[in-house]
Amino acid sequence: MRTRHRAVKLGAALALVASAAVVPTASAANPIITDHYTADPAPLVVGNTMYIYAGRDEAPAGTTNFVMREWRVLSSTDAATWTDHGARATIATFPWAGADAWASEVEPRNGKYYWYTSVNGTGAGWMDIGVAVGDSPLGPFRDAKGGPLVSDSTPNSSGLNIDPTVFTDEDGQSYLYWGGYWGARAAKLKPNMIELDGPVVTPQGLANFWEAPWMFKRNGLYYLMYAANDTNGCVTNSNYACQRYATATSPLGPWTHRGVVLDQVSSTTNHAGVVQFNGQWYIVYHNANAPGGGNFRRSVAVDLLHFNADGTMRKVTQTTTGPPPNPSGGTNLAPSATASTSHVSAWESLAALNNGGTPVSSADRSNLAYGNWPERGTQWVEYRWPTAKSVDKVATYWFDDEQGIDLPASCEVQYWNGSSYVDVPGQSACGVAGNTFNTTTFTAVSTTRLRLSITSKPDFSTGVLEWQAFQA
Repeated sequence: MRTRHRAVKLGAALALVASAAVVPTASAANPIITDHYTADPAPLVVGNTMYIYAGRDEAPAGTTNFVMREWRVLSSTDAATWTDHGARATIATFPWAGADAWASEVEPRNGKYYWYTSVNGTGAGWMDIGVAVGDSPLGPFRDAKGGPLVSDSTPNSSGLNIDPTVFTDEDGQSYLYWGGYWGARAAKLKPNMIELDGPVVTPQGLANFWEAPWMFKRNGLYYLMYAANDTNGCVTNSNYACQRYATATSPLGPWTHRGVVLDQVSSTTNHAGVVQFNGQWYIVYHNANAPGGGNFRRSVAVDLLHFNADGTMRKVTQTTTGPPPNPSGGTNLAPSATASTSHVSAWESLAALNNGGTPVSSADRSNLAYGNWPERGTQWVEYRWPTAKSVDKVATYWFDDEQGIDLPASCEVQYWNGSSYVDVPGQSACGVAGNTFNTTTFTAVSTTRLRLSITSKPDFSTGVLEWQAFQA
């Protein structure tokens, strides 16, 4: 039997073929679709759905150049099984453009969805940044401006005006980031989302920036991820690229380089985006792993992204299986709840239950862990809200420290009916698997208290890394 030691505890105008098929994938895997080659992915979460906006690689086998004429949309409600919605914008969406549907991103604002693209303009300059707009994440999309938002004629533009990413802060201010050929650039956007608001600036502190910026915010800290191709801990051959990242306390920096988050992939280019979905962080990127794939026939992959307690990002583990299904639907109500328990050990923390951690495994302690050692038998954790919430699903990530805390023998979800705790109705199996979220669904209940009753294996205690409760 394992033993527990105290010392361890301390230590667009839609250019779209109307008959385009919507093709669901059969199961989770990387790359996420193989019917078409897709590249330069940009994720967006709207409600219960994660969307990925990606270019399509159309280069024939043996071609040594990009052939890209359309942008496609993929979607998932569990981050594991994906639907291809086909081309939702093409070069023809922009009458002023000529060729090359390169990297893009969609940003919601003002009840609309703005699709920022890298496209070859027919006017001055090589690559420009265009903007399309639609009324839903799937469009239809139309040219929003009648010309480029950024081109070579824009003062202080990049050496290559590609790879736009847009970030909107809590105060409503939106920012555009873009650039290639070592030329990172940023600018504020006006509220109409189709005009720059002030000068173009050159972000400072982005060590070895090459292209493909991606901007997001977590816990008050700004993150800028980007492709680099240096041989100083990034790649061994500068024909390839990795993803480095930097952080800042303001959206325009200055930036502090933090390291590599994604090593080189099987394609020479490395383009990625980051998003939080149903409480879990994900990285989307492309590689050359689909059948017949290559540097100009790339495919989108999705994997889990994890953070350390100090906010730094852990290096991503690239997989061929992709992430496990994530509970879909509803809002996670756990962060707004007050947690309580029958017992918490002196070395663990009840705050682990609803602090938004993203465990790497059941042994992960980086975002705190709850445990009830040395108690045995049945213990419980509970959420309380000041007003009644409608709940129909929970997801539990169990803690197993390979000592005195083990995966439980069984569990039950209960709720307060006004006078006592009773089992939730229509409860599906309460899973006890390690290294994953275990989802339990049930008929919606309206309650101010939700309880997870946990029964241990003989001679062990139990623990939880994260317990999510979803609004019906």
